[in-house]
Amino acid sequence: MTANGQYTTQLQAGLGLAQETRLLLSIWSQGMSSSALYLAALQSGQFPNVSARRLRNIVRECFAPRYLVAEGAPARYLKQLACTLAPAELNQLFFLHTCRANQILSDFVRAVFWERYAAGDNRVTVDDTKAFVHRGVDDGKTAKRWSDSTVKRVTSYLLGCCADYGLLGTRTRAARAIIPYRIEAKAAAYLAHDLHFAGFGDNALLAHPDWQLFGLAREDVRDELKRLSLHGHLILQSAGELTHIGWKHKHMEDLIGVLAEG
Repeated sequence: MTANGQYTTQLQAGLGLAQETRLLLSIWSQGMSSSALYLAALQSGQFPNVSARRLRNIVRECFAPRYLVAEGAPARYLKQLACTLAPAELNQLFFLHTCRANQILSDFVRAVFWERYAAGDNRVTVDDTKAFVHRGVDDGKTAKRWSDSTVKRVTSYLLGCCADYGLLGTRTRAARAIIPYRIEAKAAAYLAHDLHFAGFGDNALLAHPDWQLFGLAREDVRDELKRLSLHGHLILQSAGELTHIGWKHKHMEDLIGVLAEG
């Protein structure tokens, strides 16, 4: 997440960017910095309709904060998965890492999208989104107070990013339709193991906020883990509020290899 959970306008450099991310993953190699990736992408010829300045912004402001953190671990994993996961599965992992890099998007998805979804609403309005951004500004979550024009732009970024990742449909004048959204099994396996190898204990893992990005409360996460146990990824033992997970994969790379094999 951004430092101190601060809200930024970083999404202005790019929203979902699924196709661009796939191309950059194909160009990136382990140890490559964002500057080196930019030069390699520029020379690759795979971005003929993107200006050099725009490409630099995509790499430095979007790709790097999302996928080159933790010594490039997300990029390393996703590069291996990009050719074998279905588009919906891969996009959910892009969505996860984009939310981690953009606190405002993460909070919006949890506080607005899923609240509307749970209430049975069929759309998220521009006014809903703008009110959310204004609350963040009023609560001091931005480095300085945003102008009305910035609030309007960020409102558009949030709705557009959610549309890119399949949570919202095409925009009408004042709203976007809510699209039924459920975590894919391979995305759930990735997230569960990512949290485990980050050091979260079994019960803390169940309550981690990242699951809320997919609309999952603690009991829902337990159900997802049961589903993963049927796929042979782990062994789940649960009694009352206590849950124990037997992890079959000893390293994240082991899981990635299994997921990449299909």
